[in-house]
Amino acid sequence: MRYLLPLLLFLGLALMLALGLERDPRVLPSALLDRPVPVFERPVLEDPGQQLGSAALRGQPWMLNVWASWCEPCRQELPALRQLSARDGVPLYGLNYKDRDDAARALLGAVGNPYRASAIDADGRVGLDFGVQGVPETFVIDARGRVRYRHQGPVTAEVWRDKLLPALKAAR
Repeated sequence: MRYLLPLLLFLGLALMLALGLERDPRVLPSALLDRPVPVFERPVLEDPGQQLGSAALRGQPWMLNVWASWCEPCRQELPALRQLSARDGVPLYGLNYKDRDDAARALLGAVGNPYRASAIDADGRVGLDFGVQGVPETFVIDARGRVRYRHQGPVTAEVWRDKLLPALKAAR
């Protein structure tokens, strides 16, 4: 009995360690999965007199890409997003997160704008409602306005093909 308790403790710790090593630390769960998209209405970056809101996007599946001009991975993913969303006809919208409007417009002008529209989230409140932990992040939202998938990190052709497009097709 004297040796049994330390042995059981060791086996329990070893099991927890083994289970922890199988998990991908880059995958962060989203509290929004299978829940309604947060309600928002914000000025459009390209035309601040217009508004972009979650209510207007209901009825079709769409993607929301949270980005900023100060984010290097965001800068790198913009050309791929432009090419992939145009090729596949994906309704891609942006959320310009905690950024300066002039810097964001300049970046889109320099590398090309992949978004049908990009909402301004200068104070980060919409990003907070989405549970954004860092940019870039991309959400797939179904026609009923429910979040179906979340990808944290830059979008590459492989991520688009293997994760985002299948999630969008499933959302239809």
